[in-house]
Amino acid sequence: MRVSSVSTGPQALTAIERGDVDAMVLDLRLGDSDGLEVLAQARERALDLPVVVLTAHGTIETAVEAMSRGAYGFLTKPFQDHELVQKLRHALERSALRREVADLRRIVAGGPRERLSGSSAAITRVREDIARVAPSEASVLLLGESGTGKELAARLLHALSRRAEGPFVAINCGALPPELLESELFGHVEGAFTAATQAREGLFGAARGGTLFLDEVGETPARVQIKLLRVLQERRYTRLGSNTGEEVDVRVVAATNRDLREEVEERRFREDLYYRLCVVPIVMPPLRERAEDIPVLAQLFLERAATRNGLRVPRMDGKALQALQAYPWPGNVRELANIMEAAVLLSPTEELRGEHLMHFVQRSQSPAPSIGGNPAVPAPPVPPGADTPLPTLREARDAFERGYLIDVLRRSGGNVSAAARMAGRNRTDFYELLRRHGLSAGDFKDAPFGTGR
Repeated sequence: MRVSSVSTGPQALTAIERGDVDAMVLDLRLGDSDGLEVLAQARERALDLPVVVLTAHGTIETAVEAMSRGAYGFLTKPFQDHELVQKLRHALERSALRREVADLRRIVAGGPRERLSGSSAAITRVREDIARVAPSEASVLLLGESGTGKELAARLLHALSRRAEGPFVAINCGALPPELLESELFGHVEGAFTAATQAREGLFGAARGGTLFLDEVGETPARVQIKLLRVLQERRYTRLGSNTGEEVDVRVVAATNRDLREEVEERRFREDLYYRLCVVPIVMPPLRERAEDIPVLAQLFLERAATRNGLRVPRMDGKALQALQAYPWPGNVRELANIMEAAVLLSPTEELRGEHLMHFVQRSQSPAPSIGGNPAVPAPPVPPGADTPLPTLREARDAFERGYLIDVLRRSGGNVSAAARMAGRNRTDFYELLRRHGLSAGDFKDAPFGTGR
């Protein structure tokens, strides 16, 4: 065993935070601090770290207190060398076994339900960074545009950490008003405010032993920023309406799509809180910068949506993949997942073709050209780089369904029976679809049968 010796509690905690400690021998009598308090803080920083406690003042009460705070073992001075070595060996063997079992469970379960899929250099670098930092207790700040998978990365950090068996708790800091956000994070006692009819633990308490994910942390109000800073500095928090502090036993992972350094310069975000959160920054790349991953992700989302809805997975032809890779994806991976689910639900055949996908990725909000006075034909997609709002999934589905109906009516020359056969629907259902989308088969009577456009 390679031994590193330190003489103070803070030095020990610093060594633990560096992640190069496999076991700890701790004397309860320290000149600068209480050994039991150092034990508690060590357990906060490294949940699985085995700690063997030494004391010359061995009593049953002290032993029980040390074990209740997470000590692996307890030795009273003076002790025999072989006793300490044997206890350390057992502690290390148990710690290694627990990590091995956790790894095997993740392998058997296929790892986290969601994965950072892809082989591009950008996403490979993110996975490598997560693997390096996950076993530590360092705070991580995930940066990137909306829809790039920041919560997925946070869940992966948790799954690969020593806290994997603990809870993963997430909150969107921009979705709640300041008073409610403060109560959600820190909890409250009964009567703390008018609506507080019963005590509430809060998310710092709910995430005890696990990971707390602060999404959109750049939206956090100033008064809550102050409290967050105090929690990260002191590792303690106080519920609203209470005077009693509680220990924090969570790892904090935060995410934002804002430039927090600019927010700091504009005095909208506290600089000291920024540095507490951004111990390790990880930047999530936008989908347009990892276009080579789009085919893999699209197939993954198709299979997942088909399984969820009990449907067959449609095949994608070459033009469909070209359309996907040519699109700039302003909504990033989230937008791709939504479009693939709509494609599974509404694909008219077992093959997903390029013209089908064009109905999804079109971004124009201008009125479409019409046939026979009917504003039916979708406008072509805008060129890559256009800055337009992302439609909802329902809007995307409706756009695809409408465009598909127009396509089959054109191909059938307005013959409803032929169009219904193409769509795999009976005439009654097909007429109902036309009625829902305000289409009339008569508007397509002049279109030559069998034309594709």
